[in-house]
Amino acid sequence: MTVHQLPVELVAFAGWLSELAGRLRPGEGWYGVFAARDPEGLRACFDGTELPPWDVVASLLQDLGEPPGTPRAVRGRALHEAAAAAHDRAPDAAETLTARHRLTRQEAAEAETRLRHLAATPGPALAWARDDLTRARARVAELGARLARVEGAGGASAAPLAAPAPAPSAPPPKRRPRGARYAWLDAPEGPAQAAVPDLPVGAAAPRGARFGGAPAAEPVPAPAPVVDPGQAARAAGNAVYALRRLRAQGRGGDAHGLLCEALAGPPAWLPVLAAELHRAGLAADWATLLWEAASLPPARLAAVAGALADAGRPQDCDQLLRQGVARPVEELAGACAVLFAEGHEPEARALLTAFVRARTPEDAARLAALDPATLTPRLLAAARAVSPSHARDLLHALRVAGPA
Repeated sequence: MTVHQLPVELVAFAGWLSELAGRLRPGEGWYGVFAARDPEGLRACFDGTELPPWDVVASLLQDLGEPPGTPRAVRGRALHEAAAAAHDRAPDAAETLTARHRLTRQEAAEAETRLRHLAATPGPALAWARDDLTRARARVAELGARLARVEGAGGASAAPLAAPAPAPSAPPPKRRPRGARYAWLDAPEGPAQAAVPDLPVGAAAPRGARFGGAPAAEPVPAPAPVVDPGQAARAAGNAVYALRRLRAQGRGGDAHGLLCEALAGPPAWLPVLAAELHRAGLAADWATLLWEAASLPPARLAAVAGALADAGRPQDCDQLLRQGVARPVEELAGACAVLFAEGHEPEARALLTAFVRARTPEDAARLAALDPATLTPRLLAAARAVSPSHARDLLHALRVAGPA
């Protein structure tokens, strides 16, 4: 078994993206559309295992009221480009980009066809068709530029960035790529297009369209994941069986890799795995898994903590949060935002209390400055719960730091 370590550039961008999402309302705007249409793909972007097209990121910035040229948008663009460059250093990058580029050109051609059919019928469907085409063309250009760089670095001639190929007469393959990177390939076809409702409220212009399927008239929050107890139990049993075999064979590295892979699955499965590991006498492996979970991107960390709390494992949740307080304050602010948004106020308080115990008052003041209205009163409450001296030191640090 091979354990793949994400490049630091991808991890950095995922952290920035999670922090951005933590400032948004998941059920509103483009974020609401993305979360409703492809929650798994969006989660993969937050985890760093998927790199979203830039227009998707631009749409989230638009939700936040951050036009191009603002410091947050400029930093996000730089991190996205660095992440793309790191992704494209992989040995199979040229082949992967070529396939994506071909599919996106096909999508652009299909969008042109839909736009021609709807040109005489103004309305929401026409606006979405225009958005489809704008989005597809932007992605053709983005992928084409990346492909040219990869092929140029490899000494090969770059593929010509010709106009999108004509739409094929045959139906598209049944097995299309899934996830946030390919979500635009799931646009509805045929008569269903006529029923497309309005764009998200507040969208200045069609950008970064939906993650598969027509949008709802009102923003729809991402559905809560449905946990199949039988499936979770089978996955946990298989993992424990595999761990025992790997330990018996002295393959500790592969066993560790298996634990890391478990963190990529549904967070709600982890409490089931915890119970199975303890029953099998593998409590040390569960401790290792919690340690690795503390390094997850902020949104994923919050999801795991919430799943443990919901499953009645508060001690595991507290341990995870305590181990996570060494992270940069920007990432912790994102984790807190996710916990608050998902109704996990006690877990957010536990994270802030652990932070106040372990970090300096100056660090706490920096954290508060990232979201003063939300974090300052909660950090002060956490400091008072720890000790009067912690509260005094934090108040002093906040006064020194001044207004955010």
